[in-house]
Amino acid sequence: MVHGDVENRGADKVQSCCGKTARNIRERTIMRTDKSNGAQEAKNRFRTDRLRMVEQQIRGRGIKDPHVLKAMEEVPRHLFVAPDDQSSAYDDNPLPIGYGQTISQPYIVALMTETLHITAHDRVLEIGTGSGYQSAILSRLAKDVFSIESIAPLADRARLTLNDLACHNVHVRVSDGYEGWPDKAPFDGVIVTAAPETVPDELIEQVADGGRIVIPVGLHYQELILLTKERTVVRSHKIADVRFVPMVRKEKG
Repeated sequence: MVHGDVENRGADKVQSCCGKTARNIRERTIMRTDKSNGAQEAKNRFRTDRLRMVEQQIRGRGIKDPHVLKAMEEVPRHLFVAPDDQSSAYDDNPLPIGYGQTISQPYIVALMTETLHITAHDRVLEIGTGSGYQSAILSRLAKDVFSIESIAPLADRARLTLNDLACHNVHVRVSDGYEGWPDKAPFDGVIVTAAPETVPDELIEQVADGGRIVIPVGLHYQELILLTKERTVVRSHKIADVRFVPMVRKEKG
């Protein structure tokens, strides 16, 4: 009888442990399923917001290039802003990305990209990587994108995000944007996402014959302008009044 009671108590203990283990497995499975469902719901919500952004803010304002529109529909803008700002990622305004810099308003990104007239064979220089969002858009259109950022932590963060999105044709360098990237010149297009007081001569020199520069110029009152280069002649055309952060030089040391 004593031996039987010990065996029964042992069996009860085993059954109790097995029951707890089974419950724990079920609870973990439910938690993983809930987390997976939540992530998918967030992904679907961001996609809906992104498509609405393109329809209302971009196509609705006259952007017609189908390649630009497709890129804006595909690139997940919310991954290029801080987690606290992701719910506002597809709103019609710029957002802070740290270090006194911003990610541009979606429409301005689309406008500048369309104005550059990028083809699949083009090599593009970008001044001002920022969070990498404009770089990601360009990567869908150009053969190669050479992007310069003067603030190292922003460049490091952008590289990670771009790598996660398989934007392998984007090359990010920490340098002074005023100097361009001479050893990779000439470029078919140059896009500048911060405003210098005047257009740096180095950027004009690094544009190929027939190439274009899209750049905001000015300190307090800025104009987005298109420069086209034909041999030794550079023509300028105003696109719009804009507001960008100032173009800063890389700190020495």
